[in-house]
Amino acid sequence: MTITQLNYVLAIAEHKNFTKAAEKCFVTQPTLSTQIQKLEDELDILIFDRSKKPIELTDVGRKIVHQAKNIVDESERIQDIVDQQKGFIGGEFRLGIIPTVMPTLLPMFLKAFIKKYPKVKLKIEELTTEEIITRINDGHLDAAIAATPLVLESIKERVLYYEPFVGYIPNDHRLKDKKKIDVSDLDINDMLLLEDGHCFRDGVINLCKAFKTHQDDQFQLESGSIETLIKLSNEGLGMTLLPYLNTMDLNEKMSKQLHHFNEPTPAREVSIIYHKNELKMQIIDALHDVISGIIRGAIAFHNVEIISPLSK
Repeated sequence: MTITQLNYVLAIAEHKNFTKAAEKCFVTQPTLSTQIQKLEDELDILIFDRSKKPIELTDVGRKIVHQAKNIVDESERIQDIVDQQKGFIGGEFRLGIIPTVMPTLLPMFLKAFIKKYPKVKLKIEELTTEEIITRINDGHLDAAIAATPLVLESIKERVLYYEPFVGYIPNDHRLKDKKKIDVSDLDINDMLLLEDGHCFRDGVINLCKAFKTHQDDQFQLESGSIETLIKLSNEGLGMTLLPYLNTMDLNEKMSKQLHHFNEPTPAREVSIIYHKNELKMQIIDALHDVISGIIRGAIAFHNVEIISPLSK
């Protein structure tokens, strides 16, 4: 039995197809099939039910895949241990970022990071918090940038910054004359929200939920992007809340629609998160230092109240 064979097993289990698995592993399909057959012969069992379309794992195959993940993950950590010992900061690093952070934060730090650490090959994906947690636990991500606290036993969190919420209020809205707003001014029923699945949406709902609501609104509107929320608000369809970094690139006319909160300012906590057994700590430390250093000049708020991103 070899690590290579176990990698082939995992690839087939993921893609449910020998040809696609071979492409992922950069080998020919006959080579992959031969190695799987050798492994099954050695173990005297069938890992895959080839009569099913797509291919399915047998009962014992599911148990083997679970163990194979652990073995492959641990074998890959040997190189991580060596890199740490040598102080080497390089190699592939898989990073997930939530959609409400990616457009604003990534342009701020990416160029500086790759210039300072040219041997690190960042593979960045935009993913929801739920997808990030699954991929970190499955070993498909090394780390992620997400709103916290998440309070998960398997995942560690290191705070990068606190990002205040800012009201974006159209000229015909009931709060348009207030220079600064209070949390008690908010009404979830005249608020434009991100669609379900975004942790920033859950933060806004958690912020607003304790206050009275009106039940006579004609519609409730949700969107998949903050940019769309701004455009809808400009059409007079309601107010919305923005993460502070999203306000920095607004033009002069749009900036007049911004209303900051009285202190303590509601804010979200943004952290780099990773599995408690993660070994690529030298790259995580590098990311944390670069991002923290850059963001310090952009966000100068201190008296904030952290709003949970967890759906309640």
